Amino acid sequence: MNPIIVIVGIVGLAVGLALTIYIGYRASISDRKLFSVSLIAIFAGLLFESFRISGNWKIVVFTFIGAYFFSLLVFLPIEEEHGYGYDFESHIQSWPYVFIFFYALAFTIFYKDKVTAKLTEGITLLQSLSLVYWTIDYGFTNYDNWLTITLLIIAYLLSAFAILNAVTYLYLSKTIRLILSIWSSVIMFAFAIDNIVRVFNNPGIENSKYLSEGLYIGLQYFLLGVSAVYIMQNYRLLAAFLPSRDGSNYKNNLKENKKDHLDRYSDKQVFIGHSLLCILYAVTVYGLNYKYQVLPRHTMIWLVFLTFPLILQLINILNLNGQKNDS
Repeated sequence: MNPIIVIVGIVGLAVGLALTIYIGYRASISDRKLFSVSLIAIFAGLLFESFRISGNWKIVVFTFIGAYFFSLLVFLPIEEEHGYGYDFESHIQSWPYVFIFFYALAFTIFYKDKVTAKLTEGITLLQSLSLVYWTIDYGFTNYDNWLTITLLIIAYLLSAFAILNAVTYLYLSKTIRLILSIWSSVIMFAFAIDNIVRVFNNPGIENSKYLSEGLYIGLQYFLLGVSAVYIMQNYRLLAAFLPSRDGSNYKNNLKENKKDHLDRYSDKQVFIGHSLLCILYAVTVYGLNYKYQVLPRHTMIWLVFLTFPLILQLINILNLNGQKNDS
């Protein structure tokens, strides 16, 4: 191995360890709350999901170490601080979030194929119906400014396009699959932002009055950590369409990103009967929840995402058993 690389590695390791010790010291004597149990729950969910995907603790550990050292860059002074003075504690508070960003980014790059969710017409249909409910329950339809109205029109047109493809046997060309894949990423990224805001609006786990409340809040933070790699992947699939500042390799990056979208979207048609059942199920459940407010909208959406595939699996099992009995 090159001696220069070894020396740089040893120096970097020494600096990182020294900075870690100093961070621990400053955190222990600070009057401000710099770490929380909620962040630990996010870390736990992130590490759990990355191990589940990779199945290799060594990869998880090396990714953790790499992201850890890169996250230490957050302690570099920035221009905006020059007029106010360097506040080390504020950098400590932002440090865990920077680490989560680097870890999720690295993992989605190394495990792009496993992290990228496979899509079908049925999945996009369910996501589109959920988005329509989300906008109505949120009250976006009551806004009268031109920007909201424009975004709603675009969203509803794309949702109608997804519904049309799911209830017909229109040929799934590359253009249609690309549009549906991008639309799916937009929907899931919007849901992810909403979920992040709602989770962080919860009180801290350590501030919970009851054990059941603490476990419920902890579960939300844990699941947010689990979903972090998928949030990052959807972000990367969308951000790749934006040109870089210098415009370098934009055409090649755009071509590769289009391929990623096409590769993850199935060209197989879904059974129209399943699509109609999906519409009936989603409209009924969301309609009842809109009227009676049984559960928060984001909870109900993820519950529908979870339960409808199970219903389809049950129907398939019953059909197989019926065919066996007939034979």
